Amino acid sequence: MDMDSIVSLCKRRGFLFQSSEIYGGLQGFWDYGPLGVELKRNVKDAWWRDMVSGHDDMSTLAGAPSPYAMEGLDCTIIMHPQIWKCSGHYDLFHDYMVDCRETKKRYRHDQVNGRWVEAKGKKVFVTAPASDEEQEVMTKRALKFFGLRNKNIDDLKWDGDVVCLTTIEDFGEVLGPDAKEKGTLTEPREFNLMFKTFVGALSGEEGAAYLRPETAQGIFVNFKNVLDSTRHRLPLGIAQIGKSFRNEITPRNFTFRSREFEQMEIEFFCHPDESHKWYQFWRDRRLKWYHDLGVSSDNLIMREHSPEEAAHYSTGTADIEYAFPFMAEGEYGELEGIAHRGNFDLRSHMEGKLDEKSDTLEVQLGDDGKPKWKGSGKDLSYRDDLSGEKYIPHVIEPSAGADRAVLAFLCEAYEVDEQPDEKGKMQKREVMKFHPRLAPIKAAVFPLVKKDGMPEVAKEIYLTLKKDFKVFYDEKGSVGKRYRRQDEAGTPYCITVDGQTSEDQTVTIRDRDTLAQDRVKIDELASIIRNRIES
Repeated sequence: MDMDSIVSLCKRRGFLFQSSEIYGGLQGFWDYGPLGVELKRNVKDAWWRDMVSGHDDMSTLAGAPSPYAMEGLDCTIIMHPQIWKCSGHYDLFHDYMVDCRETKKRYRHDQVNGRWVEAKGKKVFVTAPASDEEQEVMTKRALKFFGLRNKNIDDLKWDGDVVCLTTIEDFGEVLGPDAKEKGTLTEPREFNLMFKTFVGALSGEEGAAYLRPETAQGIFVNFKNVLDSTRHRLPLGIAQIGKSFRNEITPRNFTFRSREFEQMEIEFFCHPDESHKWYQFWRDRRLKWYHDLGVSSDNLIMREHSPEEAAHYSTGTADIEYAFPFMAEGEYGELEGIAHRGNFDLRSHMEGKLDEKSDTLEVQLGDDGKPKWKGSGKDLSYRDDLSGEKYIPHVIEPSAGADRAVLAFLCEAYEVDEQPDEKGKMQKREVMKFHPRLAPIKAAVFPLVKKDGMPEVAKEIYLTLKKDFKVFYDEKGSVGKRYRRQDEAGTPYCITVDGQTSEDQTVTIRDRDTLAQDRVKIDELASIIRNRIES
């Protein structure tokens, strides 16, 4: 799988464009084109249908510990800034960065690797951004630093393995990733990842607010509102799809790490004694969802976090990871996280920010001596109307990135094969083998030629089908070229009107993956396509 080929096809066919491209682009931001917006909408619709509106289908309930309810929310992007203090984002949501005084460039501290090397009686820790080619890059930089040519490469004496910059205490002997001189990197310092803005006419700290870094907190602060307005009993899941923003220091790998992205999140509230059963249910449910939509088990893993890696409030966290083409051999990138968050979030919004180590209430005082970042003071506990038991629910959080899911489905769908053209000559074919539920265009309608009434019949079929599906009409070029264009778009079915159509009211429907062509009646087309999509 070649990532460059996938990126090229995405731009050529209108899946994804660099944001603000005509002005040189803006790093970490991406625009979805005509096909991309349909694909992303289909991914979100499939998630909502399978997780929310179809949550009580028999196939889903069969694996659940008990029946449960699901509801949706759509919360604002900007919320009260105290939410982010109580959630811990204000103090803890940061990366460490280093700046280069020579080049004025900035790097994430944990995304720079390096290795000690000696030549001409001098020793330096030469660095490069972490990547598959980092050793090659470091070798070229070491040769240049020591004034050596390629023929003198054996004069470089490497000491030890490649290690992360975080292991180095003294930066005096460090050669920055783009620097000519050593010792130009600053000491690491915190960089808060939240985008700051201002609300209203006040431009000072009184009006400061933040674009949300996750959608989850809007669900937590609305937990009681949803509970009271729907009259559901627990267990209850509350779902939301929406934009989030993180001011990443080094966005990279196409849309994998972006500064603006969309999340598909569920906060599932349940009794503490049942929470581990629900954690296991959601781990299995979410992994199966990707498999059901065509992601190969060879490219997908479930990785349980180690105790050292898990968040302080977590009693269990697992990541669903995908073998993205830009990852090193045998490595995977996070696609979705399923976390057992306990009652941390509801308690924090009730009482105030909890200390991350001792799990006790931390109170900060303002200039007036009063608590500065206290909780809401609202009771967010739950009372069971049958048993009378009152408790703070535990929460299981399946949190998926819509953009990462789209990227994974793009990578999984991309294939190159060879097929004979109209003259029998073998030609390379780039094809996007999306699951029919996700395909941006469900069917394309062609007249074989632009005469003998074929365009008129084809347009009538197109107008009929588009009431139920996203359909494309095309009469330009040979049928073979039109097939190829739809293969690249991922269209699963192509319908051709030909000379026989006027005789028996049948058309040819061609399958994208098998290339099989079946003769079907026009009045059965809609039901045939619907059945194939849903099967």
